[in-house]
Amino acid sequence: MPAAETNHMTLALHALAWTVAEPGRADRLLALTGLTPADLRASADRPATLAAVLGFLEAHEPDLIACAAAIDTTPVALVAARRELEA
Repeated sequence: MPAAETNHMTLALHALAWTVAEPGRADRLLALTGLTPADLRASADRPATLAAVLGFLEAHEPDLIACAAAIDTTPVALVAARRELEA
């Protein structure tokens, strides 16, 4: 796996952890993506799942901004990671 993809996946995993840390946000993620908790656990290492998590954050700018601040990155980096993981 190329280093850039690893970095995007690592960033997305941090974003996933931040997202599911708050029950209401986690419930919204599951409802909007159609994932179940079991699906999420089973596929958390897949680029498509991680891209979906980042897309979820991107769709709600306050969460995107809060997540970026919490994991010490920028919203632009999260959006770029989503694009790369979808490629």
